[in-house]
Amino acid sequence: MEMHESLNVFGDPLVPCSTDPLTGFFRDGCCNTNDQDLGSHTVCVEVTRDFLTFSAERGNDLSTPVEEFGFPGLNPGDRWCLCAARWLEAQKVEMAPRVFLQRTHVKALEIVPMEVLRRYAVDLN
Repeated sequence: MEMHESLNVFGDPLVPCSTDPLTGFFRDGCCNTNDQDLGSHTVCVEVTRDFLTFSAERGNDLSTPVEEFGFPGLNPGDRWCLCAARWLEAQKVEMAPRVFLQRTHVKALEIVPMEVLRRYAVDLN
């Protein structure tokens, strides 16, 4: 399976999200995706304590390290590529973290409307 073209929500080249911790479906630091990425890990966010709690309550503990997968566990302030549907779920209950639009893959727009992402954007002037 090949990767979808690495474009952000503006149609520009995708900017890396985070290399520390190393994020992305491919663990390449970017919110790249392909047809095997069923969760669409395409939204680059700055995680918050509230979001980490929200995610854990829904069965996805992002705070606890999982060494066998090389996952360090996230702390508030870390950048991470989130599943677009989980971000939208959090947004609907006002728990969504802020978004880096230049670092968010265009495929996220298939799940989350641009106007919703813009309201949470860190990187809009």
